[in-house]
Amino acid sequence: MRCSLLWMPTATGDLKRLPGVVAKRIIAKMDWYIARENPFHFARRLADGALGTYRFRVGDYRVLCDVHRGKITVLEVLGVRDRKNAYRK
Repeated sequence: MRCSLLWMPTATGDLKRLPGVVAKRIIAKMDWYIARENPFHFARRLADGALGTYRFRVGDYRVLCDVHRGKITVLEVLGVRDRKNAYRK
């Protein structure tokens, strides 16, 4: 399965508010996830669809994503949040 990332403005804003080392780690880990044969093997489906479809875990942070399918699956990154606040609206 071929997959690509699309970082939404809210997600890039979330990354900018994080320390540089943490933001680089999150970006590198998301690149690692999408390079795998099935990146969704590492994700969990969210019960509340208002927050996104899937979440990926990167240390103490959660990367909230939506998926758009076609020839290429586009993983749309909606936000990056600390785990204690990740599921609050």
